[in-house]
Formats: sequence, structure tokens, C-alpha cells
Amino acid sequence: MKPALSKIGEQMSHLTGVRAIMKDINETLRAGAGQQFINLSAGNPLILPEVEQLWRDCTQELLASSEYGEVVCRYGSSQGYAPLVEAIANDFNKRYGLNLTERNILLTPGSQSLYFYAANVFGGYTSSGDLKEIILPLSPDYTGYGGVTLCAEALIAYKPTLDIDAGAHKFKYRPDFSQLEITENTGCVIFSRPCNPTGNVLTDDEVKKIAALAAPFNAPVLIDSAYAPPYPALNFTEMTPVFGDNILHCMSLSKVGLPGERIGIAIGDEEWIHVLECFQTNMCIHPSRYGQAIAARAINSGKLAEISEQVIRSFYQNKFTVLEESLFAAMPKDLPWFLHRGEGAIFAWLWLDELPITDWEFYQELKQVGVIIVPGSSFFPGLREDWLHKHQCLRISLTGSDEEIAIGMQRLAKVTQQVYQRAAVSA
Repeated sequence: MKPALSKIGEQMSHLTGVRAIMKDINETLRAGAGQQFINLSAGNPLILPEVEQLWRDCTQELLASSEYGEVVCRYGSSQGYAPLVEAIANDFNKRYGLNLTERNILLTPGSQSLYFYAANVFGGYTSSGDLKEIILPLSPDYTGYGGVTLCAEALIAYKPTLDIDAGAHKFKYRPDFSQLEITENTGCVIFSRPCNPTGNVLTDDEVKKIAALAAPFNAPVLIDSAYAPPYPALNFTEMTPVFGDNILHCMSLSKVGLPGERIGIAIGDEEWIHVLECFQTNMCIHPSRYGQAIAARAINSGKLAEISEQVIRSFYQNKFTVLEESLFAAMPKDLPWFLHRGEGAIFAWLWLDELPITDWEFYQELKQVGVIIVPGSSFFPGLREDWLHKHQCLRISLTGSDEEIAIGMQRLAKVTQQVYQRAAVSA
């Protein structure tokens, strides 16, 4: 029986962005049972032995402690588990010279829920009927931002400028400050740094400029730091987290081996933290505390930051090097393809300029040779204008083995050459 849904029910029942693509990928894998696919679509981090052992050790400590019953068998504060709040405050104060108290920190069930809270607390229609916009200053960006608002018309993204090194077949997105509009109608600003899907890292100056534009309107700037230092420290270029009066520094512990525990962290002005905590109280009372309890141990010991820098970062940076070298060895030099500079995260981003077919069609052709990637057009939520570039990009995960990545790039290069050659013949 088909349920009768509200307007919001209709909106939230649809798969958005990569979730819709993953449905097709899962069906492909099921239908091709027995066929060997190189699956370079995953956003799920690999289970690294040293990382898993850290969480096993912290779990053993928790199980052996008198704290266990309090963690698992009782309700807690809507703000999150107090020892983890304290561990984060102490670590960030020492590491970055801050002066955080427990009132500056909120723990949520994953960072996706944090952006849902913020998008609907600061964005959407006010009680007087005005629309407060949710601004994505640099598109493409995380596909999940497309599903967080209950007011779809509030989400607005801006095209970037393209910094292209044609001879090196590389490029980088930069904010286009000549077009970016942050006004009295802005409710909040959101962007990821390092960026999923492109690996782009906005410079400190770019971040500070965005924050400065938002400050006169008391609009919070949410910096999605799911791949940033100090943990998971998946930055391949030098970067430092930026803090400020109107900045909400947002983190996730998914890429340090706890995606199943759903731990998001917001750090910022206590007035904004309080509002978000109230939203969380109404929605879920508080996030699960088991993962928070073992995370507090990992942070306090210093091991989480150490493993992030010495194990997680080097592992994925090596994966990007394998992909880059394999791709550059296999791709035709006379075609207009460009790899985004690998500055962080667990993905590579490939732009096929003047691609004769759409990214979705290219994805389908690549599946025919046993390679699965993600079409790039899913990563432009909120971008209103029709931009051909949206349909010329591909996201490639760094979660395959070195051999899978190398073979996958060889096959991708062959399909690329065939697609351009077909178009040249038929022209």
C-alpha cells in the first residue's frame, strides 16, 4: 500500500546525489555476480589494521572499567558524553592555542545530522516569511548537502573559477569572489575542507575571506572538516584549521575508523552550539555514547592524532600517488583531461573537458570493462545554472588496492580514448 506522505515526507523519501548512484552500483554488482569488478566508487574508509587495533584496545579499556555501565545503560546529556567533550576541549586548546570550554562543543550522531540541524536552524523561512539561504561558496562539494534542508529552494551554490595547468593535465577549483553573494538573506555558509569529492583545500586566506563576508550578517560559516587535521589528518598539503567568532568547526570520526558509530563534532560560539543542542534534544535526545567513550580514550592518549598522521594520511596519500602515476602513464596526452590537484581526502577527481557523452553515459561504458566510479554530476547540489562542466567529471575512490587502482586507470584511459575517437569519426 502506497503511503500518503506530507510535502516534507515526499522530499525526504527520495534518494539524492550519490545515494541514488549507489543504488545502481549495488544492482550492477548483484546482477554481475561472478564478474570481477574494480569498484572505485566507495566512500567507506578501508579498515586499516593499526586503526582497528586502536579501537579494540580502547574498547577493552572501556569494558574493564567501572564506566561501562554508565556509558551503555543510562541516558546522557544532549550535548554528548562529558569526557569526550572535555577531551576535545583540552586537545584543541593545547594544539591550537584556543580557550574552549564545554559550552563550545556539541557531539552529534554523525556530521550529516549536524548539517541537517544547521541547515534547518539557520536556513529556510523565518517566522516573518523571509527566506534565509544556505550558501555553498564552492561547487562542486559534498553531495550530502543536497539532502539536508527541508526547504530545497534555500540551497544556493556558486560556480568556481578553474585554475588550469594545461601542460601538466592538472587543475584546481577556487572560489569566485566576484560572483559569491553573502547578504542579509544568508542564513549560513557550508563547505568542506579538504573537499569531498575533489580533494581541494581552500587556502587560509580564502576561508578567512568567506568568514569575513558572512560576519556582518551574523551568519555562521560551517567548515566541514571530516578529512582535516588533527584527526583524520587526511590533508596532503599543509593546512591548519581556521577558527573564528562566526566559524563552526565541524568534524567527524568516520575516517578515523568509526563510521559505524556515527560521531560528529561541532566547535564554535556557545550561543550557536546551544541552539543546535536544542534541535538535537528534540530529534534524538542524545547520540550513542559507546563510540564517544572509546574516542575520549583515543584522544586523551594522543594515539588518535598519532595514527592519523603516521598511518591514515600516508596510506591514502600513497593511493593517490599510485592513481596519479597510473593515470598519467595511460591517458592520451593529446586529449583535454585534467586531474584535480590531490590536496586531501580519499578521492581523486577527473575532468574530461569537451567529453562527447555525459558523465552518466561514461560511467555506464566504464562498467562494461569492469570498472565502477561515480559520475561527477551528483556533486553540484544547489547550483541553479546549467553548466556543461557538471557532466564532464568523475569521482574515483582511493579505497582499491594498488593493483586495482592501476588496472582501473588503464581501463579508464582506454575507454576515454575510444569515446573521443568515436566522436571525432562521427563529426
